[in-house]
Amino acid sequence: QVQLVESGGGLVQPGGSLRLSCAASGSIFSIHVMGWYRQAPGKQRELVATIVNGGTTNYADSVKGRFTISRDSAKTAVYLQMNSLKPEDTAVYYCNGLLNGGINYWGRGTQVTVSS
Repeated sequence: QVQLVESGGGLVQPGGSLRLSCAASGSIFSIHVMGWYRQAPGKQRELVATIVNGGTTNYADSVKGRFTISRDSAKTAVYLQMNSLKPEDTAVYYCNGLLNGGINYWGRGTQVTVSS
């Protein structure tokens, strides 16, 4: 019933920027935390950034100062602004939502490739 759909991925050169979007829809009656995770080939999925319903944000050390997570006014979408991208940022980026009293939902992911 709940859907999270990512968009905005693509190919960018080192030092470039991308903005990812996650649209939430379906039977959502509470939003506790939303966030972005990423998974590179052969590696485990890792946390990138989170935003709590009240607006508090948290970031992985590897992206602090470069990435910014935000949401729209209606809380129907969450975004990840990625600046100063590095090749090691290459991964599939997944939107995650802790919703409806504590249930985790995942999007299908969007590919980000940082390469020259």
